[in-house]
Amino acid sequence: MAFRTDLAVEAIENSDKAAELRQVEQTERTLEGFSVREVDILGEEAARELGKPRGRYLTLELTALMRREEDAFPRACRALSTLLSELLPETAKSAPILVTGLGNRMITPDAIGPQAADHVIATRHLVEHEPDIFSSWRAVSALAPGVLGQTGIETGEVVQGVMDRIAPGAVIAVDALAAGRLSRLMRTVQIADTGITPGAGVGNARAAFNKETLGVPVIAVGVPTVVDGATLAHEIGAQMNGASCEALDDLSSPVMITTRDIDREVADIARMIGYSINMALHPHLSVTDIDLYLS
Repeated sequence: MAFRTDLAVEAIENSDKAAELRQVEQTERTLEGFSVREVDILGEEAARELGKPRGRYLTLELTALMRREEDAFPRACRALSTLLSELLPETAKSAPILVTGLGNRMITPDAIGPQAADHVIATRHLVEHEPDIFSSWRAVSALAPGVLGQTGIETGEVVQGVMDRIAPGAVIAVDALAAGRLSRLMRTVQIADTGITPGAGVGNARAAFNKETLGVPVIAVGVPTVVDGATLAHEIGAQMNGASCEALDDLSSPVMITTRDIDREVADIARMIGYSINMALHPHLSVTDIDLYLS
């Protein structure tokens, strides 16, 4: 059984050939007290082996935030905004930006994207109509397009139609991901310059959102909210030296596993992502400023 994960760090951890791959570079650092692990996939051979497109993958560990440590929220916002700024190409540093919150807000583990978009300050209309007052602001549009089952329209079609109208310089796409291990649920944010394929983590892949399909750079921000049951059963079985267990066999049927407090955790981390996007696109803003603008 294939190990199902959307996280580049887990793809490397579970690759038998990871140590032999010469087209992968890994570095670690600390940002605002949070651990950041970077994976650069530089060649097609490594991309095929890991099942991930070529590009940069930055993984921010947010255990302190989910423990609600003192000052963890503003520190996390600053850390994520810094990583977003690093991945935004120079050609898009002052260009209009489209933020898309992907997913179904009616299903809690899939609501990260739409809820994050709720916390993004939309400024495109203000910049266009009052350019003198908002000259220091970037034109930002926020969109939560829903899913095919809600709208009858493919998410990619909605986004492409909006892009044809507003012509952004880049897209920031926020979505829920699938992890391979329970310890990473709601404790990790992956930022990548490779775009994203909505629904891939739960076996319902839709049209990809990337530079090839949309024509502009796409920065993907993803949070693992579920673990595939079959992947979890496989991992537990492997750690039990292949011992069979009826309870683990039951997980082989299509099932997704999430945390007990998923509603609170999704609300917390979606707010953090939305605030971080605001700070990356408008460097003059602080958490306190954003609270005032969104209140």
